[in-house]
Amino acid sequence: MSSERGRSRSDRPLSVVVAGGGTAGHIEPALAVADAVTRLDPDARVTALGTTRGLETDLVPERGYPLELIPPVPLPRKPGLELAKTPARLLHAVSATRSVLSSVGADVVIGFGGYVSLPAYVAAQTHLRGRRRLPIVIHEANASAGIANKVGARVADRVMAAVAGSGLDAEVVGIPVRGVIAELDRDALRAKARHYFGLDEEAPTLLVFGGSQGARRLNDAVAGAAGALGAAGIGVLHAYGPKNSIDPRSPEGAPPYRGVGYLKRMDLAYAAADLVICRSGAMTVAEVSATGLPAVYVPLPHGNGEQRLNALPVVEAGGGLLVDDADLTVDWVSREVPALLGDPDRLAAMSAAATGTGHRDAAATVARAALDLAAEFRAGAHRGRLRGAFRSPGSDARR
Repeated sequence: MSSERGRSRSDRPLSVVVAGGGTAGHIEPALAVADAVTRLDPDARVTALGTTRGLETDLVPERGYPLELIPPVPLPRKPGLELAKTPARLLHAVSATRSVLSSVGADVVIGFGGYVSLPAYVAAQTHLRGRRRLPIVIHEANASAGIANKVGARVADRVMAAVAGSGLDAEVVGIPVRGVIAELDRDALRAKARHYFGLDEEAPTLLVFGGSQGARRLNDAVAGAAGALGAAGIGVLHAYGPKNSIDPRSPEGAPPYRGVGYLKRMDLAYAAADLVICRSGAMTVAEVSATGLPAVYVPLPHGNGEQRLNALPVVEAGGGLLVDDADLTVDWVSREVPALLGDPDRLAAMSAAATGTGHRDAAATVARAALDLAAEFRAGAHRGRLRGAFRSPGSDARR
């Protein structure tokens, strides 16, 4: 930092802080936007904000970004002791976040929801630099906005969402996905991808994945149908989760059924496939639709029905099928998957519909908004937005 102190603030690279820790559904969009920021402004510095509880401690360093850790602030939905502890925890986390914002000379904060975001929003809104508050950009990936983003949206300068009806007054831009996925040419990579995984280069290919916790139903149904799939001449690439196992029994002479614990090259997995069976987390739906792959979405049966809502826009457009968890059986897979993969016209129509719902430019849209606000802030043109939850007595509520 010593070399930075010797330069005027206007000469320093723009400093962008992304806050999206916890689950991959928060972290992956944050990292996709971080990548887009560095593509749009190679000199910009991106710092990720996280906690020790989330996957960011692994994912962020792998992508080459500095990670600053703050205390987590869980947001209990029910009254009780944990809820009573929330104000003190929030104050502690906000104080730590202010220190991070000062140390990196932040010019804008981009939040994606979760444990990390609420302290980031409060810290940015109350972090004064030259009597100006840091600008805030929010992106909501889920079909139903979480508490942190609902609160933060009251003071944010730009609010964006993956889909309409999230509960926020937001611009719909889709979900930011990695550049390697957004720019994927499946046709050009198909032969390479199938060779990489040891798949039959000509056979119609099914891709199956469900994460580590959500894979069991998918594993049982698809591996149990290996005989029927093989008899129909279908190859399978099946990511069954690092804590699980499968025992598919394919007939002699059938295309390969490749089982792997984890897919390190999702771009090649998408390129190898003609059809996907997967869960419908927001990030999964975004990536699959961005690549134009037809999909069978099987929402997790627990929670608030969010996964079903994530898949509905694609399904209603004709880009996928929605199958209840209880209905995904060996018999269903044995009957429906060969029929679908044996109908090229239907697959092509589904692929076109999925492509039409995908948002390949979402990461760049969010990144550009943040960089514009950061440049305004640096130039002194941005006065901050002070209204709603964080307004102080007698404050100016102008943007």
